[in-house]
Amino acid sequence: MRLAKLSVGLLAAAATVGLGLSAADAQTTLRLSHQWSTSDVRHKVAEIVADHVKAADVGLEIQIYPTQSLFKAREQWQPTSRGQLDMTVFPLAYAGGVHPEFNLTLMPGLVKSHDHAARLNDSEFMDAIKQIAEDDGVMILVDGYLAGGFAGTEKCITAPEDVQGLQTRAAGKAFEQMLAEAGASIASMASSEIYTAMQTGVLQAANTSSSSFVSYRIYEQVKCYTPAGDYALWFMYQPLMMSKASFDRLDEAQQKAILEGSEKAEAFYLEEAKKQDAESVRVFRENGVEISEMNEAQFNAWREIAKKSSYQEFSKEVEGGQELLDMALSVE
Repeated sequence: MRLAKLSVGLLAAAATVGLGLSAADAQTTLRLSHQWSTSDVRHKVAEIVADHVKAADVGLEIQIYPTQSLFKAREQWQPTSRGQLDMTVFPLAYAGGVHPEFNLTLMPGLVKSHDHAARLNDSEFMDAIKQIAEDDGVMILVDGYLAGGFAGTEKCITAPEDVQGLQTRAAGKAFEQMLAEAGASIASMASSEIYTAMQTGVLQAANTSSSSFVSYRIYEQVKCYTPAGDYALWFMYQPLMMSKASFDRLDEAQQKAILEGSEKAEAFYLEEAKKQDAESVRVFRENGVEISEMNEAQFNAWREIAKKSSYQEFSKEVEGGQELLDMALSVE
């Protein structure tokens, strides 16, 4: 995590610019908002940072507000960028309307696996994304991608030809564009509506996160599940972020505690993301659902479809989009 490697000198400079509060002066409380339950991995990531900061005893506390109790899920970017909200765990693509470059963090085939995601996080591509965020007043503290897969009520969905003629739900505009190019009929709906749509025959296939497949009991309605394995199409960047204004107001010891806690949380996030995928396979298998993993040839076939649809549209719509896309695709 490059941010955690900030030098002490930089931290001291940031503290000088800020208010310079110290543990001896007063207890400072930061507010951290997210949309998930307290059992979710993203809440646990936030807790790791909060617990580390508390243990550091630097006059700083992080108060976590889960389940959209402080801000609605998609309404957290601007409060953070303006310094009205101190911290958030937030799917960056939710801010794609403000910064369309962020839509690359939910782009089919851009990330192959969790290990590939980790390499992408330490690349020039992510440096560019983080710079856009920082220019708007937001620091990314903890990198994290969560994966997802496909499920079909009638058959397995591993190759592009498998979705031809099927009414399919996709997660995000770019995925809808790719699936439509592959011959699917698109049904737009929230992941919470997949179960009923499959139950009533409205939907034959769906694409969403591993955790959503389990929490919404989709295994009760499908014949086959294609999880995120060695290859997966669906990866969504969901980092822990902080208002730069809030960070700059802290003293050097407080900033150091936050960065150290963030480094611990990032290592946890990567391992837990992998476990979520494995857990979804266990649950689906225990419920009698066939498991069919995507292979490299199938992944590459999907990516070719994406290049002709999602990637092309992104490059047309976003200034400098092709350059950013090339930077991401160059990471092996």
